Amino acid sequence: MARPKTENLTPLELEIMHVLWETGPANVQTVQQKLKRDLAYTTVQTMLNILERKGKAKRTLKNRAYFYKPAVSRKQVIGKHVTDVVDRLFGGSAESLVMSLVETKHLTPEKLARLQKLIEQHQEKSEQTQEKSDENR
Repeated sequence: MARPKTENLTPLELEIMHVLWETGPANVQTVQQKLKRDLAYTTVQTMLNILERKGKAKRTLKNRAYFYKPAVSRKQVIGKHVTDVVDRLFGGSAESLVMSLVETKHLTPEKLARLQKLIEQHQEKSEQTQEKSDENR
């Protein structure tokens, strides 16, 4: 039975995307060499073609070789995966995800302090945006 299609990337697709994000446009051979595991050239080529069909990578022909580059940003992919994890594992509750990270000690006091700073910065930006919106009315 075939697996249902998903927007999320498989571990290998994600590994290849990391190479593309780090190196920029690359041919199959370059991607193959930069991967952390040994894969056949044809496997890497197939995976790049799948990423292109999924709209995650773009390819252009240069000197009889295709060069692939990301069609989506790292931030976009992370956002989709985090949303999926929050929805599937935490019933859509980002708060539950954060609480789980705290309870499992993935968030150290230092990381929590950084997180608090980010929250404060986000709140300040939101307030500034709201003030500008109110001024324009």
